[in-house]
Amino acid sequence: MKTILDTILSGTATSADYAALQIPESYRGITVHKDEQEMFAGKSTWEKDPRESLHLDDVPVPELGPGEALVAVMASAVNFNTVWSAIFEPVSTFGYLERYGRTNPIAKRHDLPYHVIGSDLAGVVLRTGPGVHTWNPGDEVVAHCLSVELESPLGHNDTMLDPEQRIWGYETNFGGLAELAIVKANQLLHKPTHLTWEEAASPGLVNSTAYRQLVSQNGAGMKQGDTVLIWGASGGLGSYATQMALNGGATPVCVVSSEDKADICRSMGAELIIDRKAEGYTFWKDEHTQDPKEWRRLGARIRELTGGDDVDIVFEHPGRETFGASVYVARKGGTIVTCASTSGYMHEYDNRFLWMNLKRIVGSHFANYREAWEANRLIQRGKIHPTLSKAYSLEQTGQAAYDVHRNLHQGKVGVLCLAPEEGLGVRDEELRAKHLTEINRFRNL
Repeated sequence: MKTILDTILSGTATSADYAALQIPESYRGITVHKDEQEMFAGKSTWEKDPRESLHLDDVPVPELGPGEALVAVMASAVNFNTVWSAIFEPVSTFGYLERYGRTNPIAKRHDLPYHVIGSDLAGVVLRTGPGVHTWNPGDEVVAHCLSVELESPLGHNDTMLDPEQRIWGYETNFGGLAELAIVKANQLLHKPTHLTWEEAASPGLVNSTAYRQLVSQNGAGMKQGDTVLIWGASGGLGSYATQMALNGGATPVCVVSSEDKADICRSMGAELIIDRKAEGYTFWKDEHTQDPKEWRRLGARIRELTGGDDVDIVFEHPGRETFGASVYVARKGGTIVTCASTSGYMHEYDNRFLWMNLKRIVGSHFANYREAWEANRLIQRGKIHPTLSKAYSLEQTGQAAYDVHRNLHQGKVGVLCLAPEEGLGVRDEELRAKHLTEINRFRNL
């Protein structure tokens, strides 16, 4: 592994040099163990500690299949699905691996008693399998996390509709929180040349998710002049939605939970801020009863900020805690676009405010390859910037996941895998210098 790293750090190695490298028999990766699936039984979600379930193990390098690439991972990042994997909620990921393993002989590799997790990476291609023609050893890449088979016609209009669509590193094995990773070649994108390895690794999942959810016609189809309510607007997902709204000529109404987070939104250029904690919003009277008065109060506050307008789009991801309010505050004919449900999956809302006002609820899940490519292009061109706040070592991944689980972080949390230190991997210093303030906006918050 040291030889691989030295080759990457040299900055002069050719594709032939990479192709000549010996691939080790094993590598270090962050895993969860199948025999520990019940370790948190009887504990609440809040009590489950990722530091107890995440392991740094030496695991065998899997055989490379057709259409795949073996990537040396310089850096990765923690997402909410990292937390879900670690606390075995809402279900253990080993069920996904078992089902995938039954689909074909090559997929059987994924059904193991351990799961190497992680759905982001920035690194260098080492090997490609049969049938790969676009990517070569030595290519510096980032990976999006959509894994598809595309043997069904259902996925050929929008690959997210492929019946065999999976999230790499969550519903498949050999993920990005490791020194090596296996991805399909159609997951690869060119690494933005002005970013470090850890910066380049951080946008992938959330940036692509936000792009489809907010900008794509498969999501809300945001246009210039729209007003967008963004929950968690300084967080890992919301911070990209905020940037996209501003970059696309829309007006974000940023919902945050502290003045520090409000300041982050202002630094991105947002002007309309709601601090839900300072203003005391409580959308539930108790576990079973919502409070419509709080919906109305939120709606009034939005109109106060916008000069009388309701929002065209609600960018939803908290789920149960906020969904009733989200449906209420969208304008007549407006759109509530939802992905994830970090506060609970069983949403409740008053359907009168949906059907009688001709509103739409749109489900959105990650992004197809074209959407991920377009989202990455915005990063490459310096239109959208990474929101990395802190980078941990691979050995500290449990703590990084704990911070995300407990919402102790800002923006995105990165993980150095093979990269020995931060700040490496920049190829375009001139472009970087133009955007250094924006790139570092979230650092060390």
